[in-house]
Amino acid sequence: MPLSKRTLQPAECPMWPQWGGAARATDAARLAILDARAELLGLANSFEPNMVARVGGAKELEVRLLDQGNYRKMLVVHLHIDAVDAMGANLVNTMAEGIAPRIEELTGGTVFLRILSNLADRRLVRTTCRIPFADLAWRGFTGREVAEGIEHASQFAERDPYRATTHNKGVMNGISSVCIATGNDWRAVEAGAHAYCARDGQYRPMAIWYVDGEHLVGELEVPMQVGTVGGPIKLHPTVQLAHKILRINGARELAEVIDAVGLAQNLGALKALSTEGIQRGHMSLHARSVAATAGATADEMQLVIDAIIASGEVKVSKAVEVLAELRAS
Repeated sequence: MPLSKRTLQPAECPMWPQWGGAARATDAARLAILDARAELLGLANSFEPNMVARVGGAKELEVRLLDQGNYRKMLVVHLHIDAVDAMGANLVNTMAEGIAPRIEELTGGTVFLRILSNLADRRLVRTTCRIPFADLAWRGFTGREVAEGIEHASQFAERDPYRATTHNKGVMNGISSVCIATGNDWRAVEAGAHAYCARDGQYRPMAIWYVDGEHLVGELEVPMQVGTVGGPIKLHPTVQLAHKILRINGARELAEVIDAVGLAQNLGALKALSTEGIQRGHMSLHARSVAATAGATADEMQLVIDAIIASGEVKVSKAVEVLAELRAS
């Protein structure tokens, strides 16, 4: 069942400390910002009163010090913003830019970049599923064999970033498609999802699978900064049709649908990969397209598919030849 956490979108204001570089001065600047937290949150919210009226807006503020390596020391101010049903890019950027002059006054430093972060790690959505073995059996493989094969493939991705990358590409095949259909910024979602996978220093899979008793369990958790209002979303007829088809009511429900599609897409890929092999699965899909292009009807489709795969010539010309022979007989 998909469960989305509270939607908070981060904005970043990295600041060059121009006050001499002493650690004491850096600490003083950080404390000055934190002491003015309530003021800064109120100032940020003054730029987006409509969002505040929808019970959203800037909710938290934190300050981080970046002083690793041989780089210029920076203080980074994060606003955590509840964008409600909006993706939130423009309003988050407006708030970040709006509070920058006051931060400079408080600290004596110079604010540099003022922009959202696509690593929305407080705007997460989580989907889980439990599938009985009986529902997994296919093409000569028992349900347990399929479940254990998927579990092994998942463990491979959990240990090896080379495998995790392709594993996650399959997840994003589903997620990005729904984002595009619903008018959302799929590139932002994808960037955030991939960054979240490396949050502990190693790139890991978005979805994991494991056997629990007589069930296969899947889990997927990623940042999901999507919206159902704002920009062209309310004006684009195709987007509105997609909302009707999905029967969603707000960004939270859309995030849940998107995440569930990503998990389902991953399941389909791993099921094929860990049993008959992905190439055979891809070839079956390609053969179906070829048969349809050749003009096969619903009743003829599987016969044509089987014949052209068996021949080793998955081509429209071969499908036309097979189709002619079927109809002649």
